[in-house]
Amino acid sequence: MTETPGLTGHWDIDPSHSRLGFSTRHAMVSRVRGAFNAVSGSADIAEDLADSTAEIIIQTASVDTRTESRDEHLRSADFFDVETYPEIRFVSSAIDEVDEGSFIVTGELTIRDMTKTMSIPLELIGVDSDPDGNVRAGLEGSRRIDRKDWGVTWNTKLDSGGVLVSDKITLEFELSLIKNLAEASPADSSETADSSETADGDETDETAPPAPDTPEAAPTAEPAGKEFPPPPPVKPADKPAGKAPEAKQPDAQPSGNGLGKLFGLR
Repeated sequence: MTETPGLTGHWDIDPSHSRLGFSTRHAMVSRVRGAFNAVSGSADIAEDLADSTAEIIIQTASVDTRTESRDEHLRSADFFDVETYPEIRFVSSAIDEVDEGSFIVTGELTIRDMTKTMSIPLELIGVDSDPDGNVRAGLEGSRRIDRKDWGVTWNTKLDSGGVLVSDKITLEFELSLIKNLAEASPADSSETADSSETADGDETDETAPPAPDTPEAAPTAEPAGKEFPPPPPVKPADKPAGKAPEAKQPDAQPSGNGLGKLFGLR
């Protein structure tokens, strides 16, 4: 999907800012408008628009035409029969972009357990962020259907020959969707943190040895009985410089013996 890449992702309908309404002629002379107040659904928009899907679910009991008696009649078996058929459901089978920002959503519409294929034209109003940080997309469109195709046939004839309620119903779509932003997985977060630290200026030295996993432990005592090499010989202390070695003196002899040797007496 190249024209509107901002739409790619999962979207949920925001019921508080969406309206799925209808309008029809009453007594052939005026128009009655109504809406369903309980609407939910989602859309998954793929890069290839052909792989995209959408679904809308309507609670029929939430019909609202601003007149309670008329709403009760619409909830009865004459129209929606909300006790038997509590939901109206639309499930897409194809989404096509016919022009920039203009789409045709084709799918199955089920009312009172009767399913018919129909296409809904939708116009992309825009994609933007709200003050809460939500990414929103707005879509609007309308489509006229014949209610008799879904078994909603009740009517009353008028004296003029017309009918009280027109068979042609105009569906009105005013949708606000919120994009579901996927959170990063823990693995992705750690990788992002590592890359951020490197970007902040921490440079790695490929030649430096890896840092030890644990602090160096104090040297442990060698086990008993382990043989050690003999210590190196101890060199004698150096003698003071300039002092000549003392000459070895002969053993002292008595003076008499010296004279006798001198005169050949021994």
